[in-house]
Amino acid sequence: MQRIRLRYTKRGRLRFTSHRDFQRALERALRRSAVPMAYSAGFSPHPRISFANAAPTGSASEAEYVELALSAPRDPEELRAQLDESLPTGLDVIDAVEVRTPNFVERLEASVWELRLDGVTPEAAEAAVAAFLAAESVEVQRQTKNGVRTFDARGAVVALQVVESQVVAGATGLPESSTDIAAGRACAILRLVVRHATPAVRPDDVLSGLRVTADLALPVPAGVTRLAQGPLDEESGTVTDPFAPDRGAAPALPSEAAEPQPA
Repeated sequence: MQRIRLRYTKRGRLRFTSHRDFQRALERALRRSAVPMAYSAGFSPHPRISFANAAPTGSASEAEYVELALSAPRDPEELRAQLDESLPTGLDVIDAVEVRTPNFVERLEASVWELRLDGVTPEAAEAAVAAFLAAESVEVQRQTKNGVRTFDARGAVVALQVVESQVVAGATGLPESSTDIAAGRACAILRLVVRHATPAVRPDDVLSGLRVTADLALPVPAGVTRLAQGPLDEESGTVTDPFAPDRGAAPALPSEAAEPQPA
């Protein structure tokens, strides 16, 4: 049995798809692409698909991961291209690797998020970030299925900063990059690196912490995009590629036969 790990995105309006929505879309794409899936045993067999640390509904993402078990070998890149063609635009499969190392979920130690705060000036965001980072702990509340829970949103934050944005003309109908802002409109862009902890600290929790420490009120909901998730380099505070160990463990291509040497 071969296993393939895929990296996919949730972009544009597809950020509002839930985990179950994507699961159904992926299973349809697998059938359309005639992928030889391996199935579970028992009275109700289902495709062997494993998801890892999905982003919350409503958040865009450039780094979502899923693992497939196949009953027959397939080239990872060909499989990626077929699935990408079968999925709707916005759910884009952008990378694939054959599984060669275990414990993939344990590698997803941290995430990099981009928070777009429309209606907030960069100066106000800088002051709020400074107050948040200066606090030893920032208690926030979140509604869960078991009631309201209070926890520290500061401890899991590795880095938080205001990043420079690009001012554009803002012509209607033209797509903007995540750091583009229209001329004359207040907008701050935050870059957040947060460690995956228990309980999980989400971007919304950090925004609640900015409101607690600096009374930063958002006139409109923030635009949230996960840029990366993977192993955390504690020294630099950066998040690295979780596929790197699988690529590093791939067998080397056979070298060409050495030409016979003259006697």
